This record gives sequence, structure tokens and C-alpha cells, in this order.
Amino acid sequence: MGCDAVCLGEFDFAKGTAMRVLTVAAHPDDETLGAGGTMAWHTSRGDEVWVCILTDGVTSRHDRVALQEECARRACETLGVTKVVFVGLPDQRLDAIRMLNVITPIEECVRELQPDVVLTHFGGDVNEDHRIVARATMVATRPVAGSSVSRVCSFEVPSSTDWAPPIPGSVFAPNLYVDISETLETKLTAMKAYADTYHSEVRPYPHPRSVEALTAYAQRHGVASGLLAAEPFMLLRESARHGMRGLSGVDGA
Repeated sequence: MGCDAVCLGEFDFAKGTAMRVLTVAAHPDDETLGAGGTMAWHTSRGDEVWVCILTDGVTSRHDRVALQEECARRACETLGVTKVVFVGLPDQRLDAIRMLNVITPIEECVRELQPDVVLTHFGGDVNEDHRIVARATMVATRPVAGSSVSRVCSFEVPSSTDWAPPIPGSVFAPNLYVDISETLETKLTAMKAYADTYHSEVRPYPHPRSVEALTAYAQRHGVASGLLAAEPFMLLRESARHGMRGLSGVDGA
């Protein structure tokens, strides 16, 4: 199975228009862990990709926020991301904030970018911030008339999705795999930027956020989908505007 058969959408060469993809993450590094290879695939083909990071990712542990943002910018630059939005909400304290204050920044990104596809956390992750961002994203991308969003998917974050308990609602069951055979090395390079944070986000093997483990995750999901390397997603909502032919309207998409 080739990459085009399992991507989140295609560059429409006939129309000359690129896709727009928005990745909504709770913390700096979630975007790379969950969808780094997919974002790199899209940017390499001319698609516009934005990242919205809701929390500072560190103030529950230390105050080196600027360094965390710098590493996130470097990681996203490696992935080819056009714009990174840092909302700056407090790390691991989203449950103490009005939900509207989480939803509104996501809505603003959706309004400005007009994305075709939105990627975010799995709602059953062990991390509470992840769960809240997942719920907020579903509200911010609700299918109102005139919405640009055709597809909403959740991604897996190693050390959070896989550490959730095996109870109903907490089991990540992917039904969409994106071929990242061409971009796995780019994802790993981007993740290495987070080794320079005050407390490294890249851990030694066998931690799930080690380079070796991320490679193994990609290969495992590749095996599950007939690919060399893949990122898994759960398709949460899709508005099929081209019948059963896919978002691009091209047969076989």
C-alpha cells in the first residue's frame, strides 16, 4: 500500500490547491510525538500545517518556559510547520480553568487557518490535560454550516495513550494509519530538539519517549497496516464532500 492510499488528504494537483492541517496539542512535544511524521509528510508536499499548543508544558515542574518554547519552535521548523501558536495556559492545570478559555484559542486558530483536517489528542489518555484538549477540540470543530473542517482525528502520544487503563473509553483503537516511511527520520530529528529542554523530554530506552521506542512504535503500526512505518489515528468525524472518494475527490484517495 502506497503513501497516497493512507494519507490524511492529498495535494490536489488538478486544482492547484494545498490542504490545510491544524494540530492541537496540550504540551510542547505532544505535536511531534503524536503527528510529527504526518505533518512532515504534508509540509513536504506543499500543504500548510499549523500547530496550536495550549499549555506551557513545564510550570508544574519548573519555570523555564522560554526554553520549552524555543525547543518547540525548532522541532516544528524541522517538520516544516508554518505557524506555531503558544496559548500559554498553565501546565497540568487545565482542569482548574473554564472550558471556554481552552476552546476559544482553538476556535481562533480554526477561524484564521480554515483547516481541512484537525488532529488532536485521544480523549482517553492518562494525562488530564490531553483529555481536556480533546474535548475542547471537538467543540471548536463542531460541524456548523460553512465550517472548513472536513476531518477530525485523534493521535497517540507515547507514555500517555499507551499508559491509560484498559477500560471502556480509554483504549486507543486506530482506524486510520498514515504512511511515514519517508518522514520517520524527520520526526525523530524534530523530537531530538526536545532533548535540550531544562528537563529533557527525550528519555533513555525503553521509555516510550526514547528515539528507539518511537522508531519501534512507527514500525509496529506499519506492520499493522502493511507499511514500513506509520502513525495511527482514530477518525472521530468526517464530512465526506466527495461521496466515498475521499477528501480530495480523486478516485482511490
